[in-house]
Amino acid sequence: MISSLLILLEVMMRFTHPYLLLTLAMIFFSGNFIVGKAFADDVPPFTLAWARFFIGTLVLLPLCYKTIIRNRQLWLDKWLPLTAIAFFGVFLFNVALYVSVHYTTTINASIVDALTPAVAAVLGYFFLKERLTAIQSGGVILSFCGILLLLSGGSLAVIRSLSFNIGDLIMLAGIICWAIYSILIKLYGDDYPVIAGLVMTFIIGVLMLSPFVAYEWRHGLPFTFGLATSAAFLYVGIFPSALALLFWYRGVAAIGPSKASIFFNLVPVFTTVLAIALLGESAGWFQLFGGLIVLTGVYLSTIQPKTDKAPDRSKA
Repeated sequence: MISSLLILLEVMMRFTHPYLLLTLAMIFFSGNFIVGKAFADDVPPFTLAWARFFIGTLVLLPLCYKTIIRNRQLWLDKWLPLTAIAFFGVFLFNVALYVSVHYTTTINASIVDALTPAVAAVLGYFFLKERLTAIQSGGVILSFCGILLLLSGGSLAVIRSLSFNIGDLIMLAGIICWAIYSILIKLYGDDYPVIAGLVMTFIIGVLMLSPFVAYEWRHGLPFTFGLATSAAFLYVGIFPSALALLFWYRGVAAIGPSKASIFFNLVPVFTTVLAIALLGESAGWFQLFGGLIVLTGVYLSTIQPKTDKAPDRSKA
């Protein structure tokens, strides 16, 4: 049964246009924000993150378990970078995402998330000595101006008092973690088989999350288990964690990382549409205008000189 499903999935990816695969991946990533917000009062954040990667591991493991077994020594020899990748990309980022939507809208969270490549460019400049062109630097500055507009709600009083929404700030901390994750991937990612390395970070992330999940359950944090929460667990475990990443890698292989990375600008667009349609959220002028500024700045900040390689923005 499993082998038949894997064959069907492989055939589907092989004959589906890479642009459609990448668009589907962005829709699945957007759905992660929606589920996080919709179940914020029913499932604690560590539990939701744990369920996401536990199920994601089960889904992806049939694709790579032989590779994992063959590379036992590799995991032992290079456990430290792998653990750091899991810590920033699986553990910290996803907990920040699910905590942030307790306090802010999914629209805000997704727009802040769109700032990731600009933050990665800044960190790459300081830690990897990567050169930033004038256009990239202008894009980074423009992106941060857009985020400042979003965080302040268009109010100068908020900027003067620095009384920003805690949820937006938590999401901002999350994307800094993701930018660090991206740098680690750039430094050490080639040392590991792609899918097998991804699954190993999932496994490590699940182990990191487990003590916090036990704390949530022991101290009786709100947790309603039923058909709806089961469906939420299956969604975050299968779609943004497994299928979206498979579609992303196939899309990158077909059209290259530079073109593929542009598709991430669709995430706040899809998230906004879904949040309005499914959660009843509304978008104010500062969100729409701030989001447009952020996306424009992100686009400029990710324009690569022809000799440079575009950063990997694939979300765990």
